[in-house]
Amino acid sequence: MNIIETKIPELLILEPHVFEDDRGWFMESFNQKVFVDILNERGFEAPHFVQDNHSSSEKGVLRGLHYQLNPFSQAKLVRVVQGRAWDVAVDIRQNSSTFGQWVGVELTATNHRQFWIPAGFAHGFIALEDNTQFLYKTTSYYHKESERTILWNDDSLNIDWPVEGLELKLTEKDKEGLTFEQAKMMNEIF
Repeated sequence: MNIIETKIPELLILEPHVFEDDRGWFMESFNQKVFVDILNERGFEAPHFVQDNHSSSEKGVLRGLHYQLNPFSQAKLVRVVQGRAWDVAVDIRQNSSTFGQWVGVELTATNHRQFWIPAGFAHGFIALEDNTQFLYKTTSYYHKESERTILWNDDSLNIDWPVEGLELKLTEKDKEGLTFEQAKMMNEIF
């Protein structure tokens, strides 16, 4: 597995080895031991996954920036198995040297990349093709009362979303998210 480190050390892009021939391809999409070793080598705590989620989105659907408050915070290992998405994680850990910074990565069915997002990050993505299938493992169960949303287009975060030419489709929850400043003032972050 190839590991790509990002400007935020805790956020990792994982590229599994894909074995192709004239019949198609094969890859090991997850191996607990390998994943734990990758994190331990970097001094990070290994997670315990409890839930897998699968969403399907049409082109232009933007979901996020979502997170859950403690003690229900979630770490996520995300990937796209059909289509194409731009995936973003924002550091919302107030004591972090990268607080308020973000990393974006294109995840596609053909590049097989996975994005490791620890707890303490808000997460969102935009589907860049119809029928984009998004899979992710989480370390905590969904807890509606602790779910929060930061506006995807908050000016202070200045996220470079690839939205030009797209008709955006958002839920009311995502349209009415808090600004990053509001989330800080309300102590709605880590």
